[in-house]
Amino acid sequence: MAETFGYAALGLVILLLAGDVLVKGAVNLALRLGIPALIVSLTVVAFGTSAPELLISVQSILDGVPGLALGNVVGSNTANVLLVLGVPALITGLAASSDSLREYTFMMIGTALFIVLCFLGPITWWHGAILLLGLAIVLGDAVHSARAHRKASNGEDPIDEIEEADPNMPWWQVGVYLLLGMIGLPLGASLLIDSATTIATEYGISDAVIGLTLVAVGTSLPELATTVMAAIRRQADVAIGNVIGSNVFNLLGIIGVAAFVGPIPVDAEILRFDLWVMLAASVVLAPFVYYRWPMGRGVGLVFSALYVGYILLLLM
Repeated sequence: MAETFGYAALGLVILLLAGDVLVKGAVNLALRLGIPALIVSLTVVAFGTSAPELLISVQSILDGVPGLALGNVVGSNTANVLLVLGVPALITGLAASSDSLREYTFMMIGTALFIVLCFLGPITWWHGAILLLGLAIVLGDAVHSARAHRKASNGEDPIDEIEEADPNMPWWQVGVYLLLGMIGLPLGASLLIDSATTIATEYGISDAVIGLTLVAVGTSLPELATTVMAAIRRQADVAIGNVIGSNVFNLLGIIGVAAFVGPIPVDAEILRFDLWVMLAASVVLAPFVYYRWPMGRGVGLVFSALYVGYILLLLM
């Protein structure tokens, strides 16, 4: 069984590395093809950083364990709030949120829509179409707002603000990044899904619970590492906004696409418990968005403790 956990860890590492190089390759390819940095940051980067979660969801459906797909999304959204924000707040504290009110409103609407569709499940292509329509509306609003902001700043195209952009990157390196990403993502997803399925079978744990715990925490590690380092450098004032954006893509984009691959059954325990934990974690962000409360160490301690308690309840 130790070997199985090792394969799961290897699959996760491959996923994270492949997702990173795919984003770098896609960003630099798009910029070389003349696609504005504005559009790149709102689409290529956003989708690219969600690639591991998307591949896991699609692969789990193809492998006959669709519960992993739903568990991964619900668990990741809960982890993004309680773990990804809680740990750095516990270490150094986080500054008040930037102006994320509009995005937070979209996240809450998306969360409510997602919960309603889960109760109308199993989630099929028409549920996915509704979710993708919601994502299109969010992206359209983001593009409109970004264009207005760009116009106000005299039409500058801030390529340097995109971390993955490198004007001096040679074409061959762009190609290598894209190739490694496209090979690594399905390979890592397959390793992680196969290992997680074996673990679930061995311990009598449902694939939904594995998705809510092992897979969800694993796919949230990049966001956690980034937020912790930003907090240590006192540059995490946009952490809440990043978590909100990630949660919106998880709910509307990942499940929206995965639903076209195959039907996704909704585990009864997710309906009874986990969806409401995700909703509560989303609601608890309200004062930090509406009133820009800072997240001190006390808040970080509470968030982290709540997440640990949630995981223990799932495993029990």
